[in-house]
Amino acid sequence: MAKWNLKLIRTGNSRCIRLPRALLDKYGWGESLVLEETDHGVLLSGTGTVKLSWKETYCAMATSNEDWSDFDATVADGLE
Repeated sequence: MAKWNLKLIRTGNSRCIRLPRALLDKYGWGESLVLEETDHGVLLSGTGTVKLSWKETYCAMATSNEDWSDFDATVADGLE
């Protein structure tokens, strides 16, 4: 995970942060975000569901190191 040092910018009576383009693109964030305060800090998330293409889904699954060793037994149970 990357660590970003962000500068607070004065805008009227508020403070704002600028998010790097790489971060916006990575998570598909657009015009608005949801900010949630948790016991561990602040969580930012998008307001909508990001849908991955088939290629992105395949690549994400291929790199997830998920254990598929029981898959063959499930396929062999005769259900189609």
